[in-house]
Amino acid sequence: MASAGDLPIRGIYEVVIRVADLDRAQDFYCSTLGLDPGLIVDERGMRFLRAGNGGMLVLQRADGEFPQQHFAFTIEEGDIEKSLARLTEAGVEHRPPVFHDWMPGTSIYFSDPDGHDLELFAPQGAQAP
Repeated sequence: MASAGDLPIRGIYEVVIRVADLDRAQDFYCSTLGLDPGLIVDERGMRFLRAGNGGMLVLQRADGEFPQQHFAFTIEEGDIEKSLARLTEAGVEHRPPVFHDWMPGTSIYFSDPDGHDLELFAPQGAQAP
């Protein structure tokens, strides 16, 4: 629970994920998921991609092993079927949608080419941020 002394954080602006192949990862996140390419800083092994809500996903090249992580993207409730069709069309294996009573909302789970666990989350009865 927030207290009067807490920072006034309004959201997450940028998340960095480690990937083995920048071109492959950028193709997946832009062509399959629809993120927009932003700044490319290949000398630092980084690609900045814009997400729909103004935040950014930064792909960072990593040599060797790195931990697989979980990331969730917000979608509109009315876009669940469209999202399922797009993932299927792109050959991305995914689980059937799961409804979470406690949130409430529906999630679609799948993985990116580097094995990160991804989720498309559609809040029930709310506009996506």
